[in-house]
Amino acid sequence: MADESAHHTIKARHVKFDWSNTPVQWIPGDPSSTHIINVLNLLFPAGELWFCRVYNKTLPLITDPRLREDAEGFLRQEAVHSRSHAGVLTHYYKVHGIDTQPFTKELDWMFGKVLGEAPLGLKIGHTRFWLRQQLGIIAALEHFFGYLGNWVLNARGLDDAHADPTMLDLLRWHGAEEVEHRTVAFDIFRHMGGSYLERCFHMFTTIVLLLRFLMRGARFMHRRDPDAGKYRGFALAWRDGARRNCLPSFWKMLGAALRYFKPGYTPHREGSTEQALAYLATSPAAQVAAHGGAWVRDAT
Repeated sequence: MADESAHHTIKARHVKFDWSNTPVQWIPGDPSSTHIINVLNLLFPAGELWFCRVYNKTLPLITDPRLREDAEGFLRQEAVHSRSHAGVLTHYYKVHGIDTQPFTKELDWMFGKVLGEAPLGLKIGHTRFWLRQQLGIIAALEHFFGYLGNWVLNARGLDDAHADPTMLDLLRWHGAEEVEHRTVAFDIFRHMGGSYLERCFHMFTTIVLLLRFLMRGARFMHRRDPDAGKYRGFALAWRDGARRNCLPSFWKMLGAALRYFKPGYTPHREGSTEQALAYLATSPAAQVAAHGGAWVRDAT
């Protein structure tokens, strides 16, 4: 059940991961679910670095002290998220001979050119209007990431499938922090004057973009796994993975998207801050980071 946790300071946890023992199919015998989730490892480095660029522009404009503090914590967490998933590209895919650049270059183009400072050549990157649109896209993405974070914290199917513990800790550490800061992007978007109509447009745009990159990315990764077998298509792969609880239900994901269109929607009751903090108190990577431990291999 969702909670109404007291306000607490959002802080970055400087985790690192050792990928030396993680197999290509980190969900054994389930290449489809593996590679659908792997799209997030492709998406996060560029996407969350873009979040940081937008928030660095936004911070001086936030007039509410508590919200500014939350934004600073959000920014620091997103920087670690980007770095940690970039480590997957460096120390996981490359070791297994998978070149992700043909796909990640397209993501770099989207976040750098389409959603960047001069979208499609238009000189509006430094206007308050364009900053608000960027913040709206981030709020819509964070709605999905918060939903996925809550899902992965409760996805017992991944445990039952004996998913690789390092990858599972990465996903649950990241998911827990997404739940922890789930309200920040939405609150800042509204603080900067974001309207309901803009919110609806941003969510519609985000749904289209996410579906496109999930479908293309899953096929891209599946075809680069020599042991994955024939690719049966995105819809069948998602259906089968959801039945095993190795992927979230498509219909519940759709329901989460539709909630965002309610005029009175807020993300405050999406997921449980208490559950997120409880996982972070036991996460191997987060606990090593908290106690200043050493890692076998640097993830950056």
